[in-house]
Amino acid sequence: MEFTEVISLLALGTEAVGVLVMLVGAGYSSVVFMRHFNKVPEGVAYQIFRRQLGRSIILGLEFLIAGDIMQTIVVAATWENVAVLGLIILIRTFLSMILHLEIEGRWPWQQAANDSAGSARPDGR
Repeated sequence: MEFTEVISLLALGTEAVGVLVMLVGAGYSSVVFMRHFNKVPEGVAYQIFRRQLGRSIILGLEFLIAGDIMQTIVVAATWENVAVLGLIILIRTFLSMILHLEIEGRWPWQQAANDSAGSARPDGR
């Protein structure tokens, strides 16, 4: 088996893992939602569901990007394919950033208020 065939199979496997991560994440998020639906205040179960589902999608997108990079750079390295890869990466990165903003309520490069080293809690502790 040639090197490019091995990398092509690895790329396909990486992309399959990305899809699997999204599917398992959607299933897990749905189960958690159903378990919490009647046990928590209104809207909290939905927020938990959205947060978990968004994280699963972001992780799946990372695997898909990795598979695309392997496939394009090693197996089919033409300028056209590299340009298409660049566009795909831009779109998926944009989606990841928007999902992160939706989930966390802040941009990925912004530090959460409770993560800053010197910040005090509102109660003074």
